Amino acid sequence: MSAGTKDHYAVLGVERTATEAEIKKAFRRKARECHPDVCSEHDAEERFKSVNEAYDVLSDPSKREMYDRYGTVDPRMGGGGRPDLGDVFGGFGMEDLFSVFFGGVARGASRRARTQGRDMAVQVMITLEEAAEGVDREIAVNRLVPCDECGATGSSDGSGTKECSECGGAGQRRTQQRTFLGVMQTVAPCERCSATGQLIESPCAECAGQGRVPDRDHVSVEIPAGIDDGMQIRMRGMGEAGFRGAAAGDLLVTVRVPPHEFLHREGSDLHARMSLTITEAALGAEMEVPGIDGDVTVTVPAGTQYGDQLSVRGAGMPRLRGSGRGDLFVHAAVEVPRKLTKEQREILGQLAGTFGEEPRATPLDRLKEWLTG
Repeated sequence: MSAGTKDHYAVLGVERTATEAEIKKAFRRKARECHPDVCSEHDAEERFKSVNEAYDVLSDPSKREMYDRYGTVDPRMGGGGRPDLGDVFGGFGMEDLFSVFFGGVARGASRRARTQGRDMAVQVMITLEEAAEGVDREIAVNRLVPCDECGATGSSDGSGTKECSECGGAGQRRTQQRTFLGVMQTVAPCERCSATGQLIESPCAECAGQGRVPDRDHVSVEIPAGIDDGMQIRMRGMGEAGFRGAAAGDLLVTVRVPPHEFLHREGSDLHARMSLTITEAALGAEMEVPGIDGDVTVTVPAGTQYGDQLSVRGAGMPRLRGSGRGDLFVHAAVEVPRKLTKEQREILGQLAGTFGEEPRATPLDRLKEWLTG
């Protein structure tokens, strides 16, 4: 392994022969140990990022194979590249994701802890052809999932929860202090129950009583035909798992469709450019242009001018909400030859004469006339 390259196995504290289950267990243990909310050491945040980066590589079979072979997942060597650790859990920061997992409520908050799972956001890239046909795409999502060890209850023995005696189940503690302005009342999260209002007598060792654990999951997204760039698909209950079995959040998938090489999309219609010679434009022709489903035949009428727009019904994109398809609009671009042979000049000159056009003297003709005149 080259100098400066991280040893992901050492970061998680596992052998290179570790199984998927062993890697997952080590990740969860290390994440709890070094999360900035529970670890006061100065390098906690960097260690936490390293743990997430190591798990992102070793939990993915293709990335792990590339890492074991080359010691890196650099995309220049065919790997998947490093993840953006600031968004590794999709759409919000790691502190937001683990705020409840590592203490029930974010630091400094004065309201009752959130129990419902948060929504998550991811992006998926598809081609214009895939947008026209519809496609199923599998994406990897790092998120909080229900704990299998305790059945998402948070209890190791099934004893469940009881009301917190400190806050009476409110999740908040009210204190009063007499000042020169009078009696001031303050509200703060209950530390004993982590602002949840409930205490669990025998917390699950795997999830620390939360009923959910961080994990990497693969989700299949069904992208409908006709979807446009920037549209979102909401997958109910596929976001962050809820606290101790509470409702899960949603997964918001934003679909990105990059510009096409030949086609420009406007709603359900497509636009394309078609090059024509002067003879094709003047006499008319049958032309083939690239379409979304393959080549499309376009009838060019005689006398077509530069910039004329020709349409092909039903050769556009499927309508996402409704039936049928849009149209393909082909924009004519008549190309005039830059160089002509002597024979071609003579022929075009004769053609100009049939149109009643007077031949125009070239600069060379004018120079000859001046010298001989």
